[in-house]
Amino acid sequence: MSKSKMSTAAAARISSATAKSGNGSVPKGSFAARATSASAKDSNSKK
Repeated sequence: MSKSKMSTAAAARISSATAKSGNGSVPKGSFAARATSASAKDSNSKK
């Protein structure tokens, strides 16, 4: 596991690329979905 945090901007880039390469959505359980979840958890812990 990486020790660096997932930023919201990085998660957005990953999700965008996944959606563009697929059918316009981010599949549940995909790396993009996990990245979005990780960035949300990280941003909530900073508050």
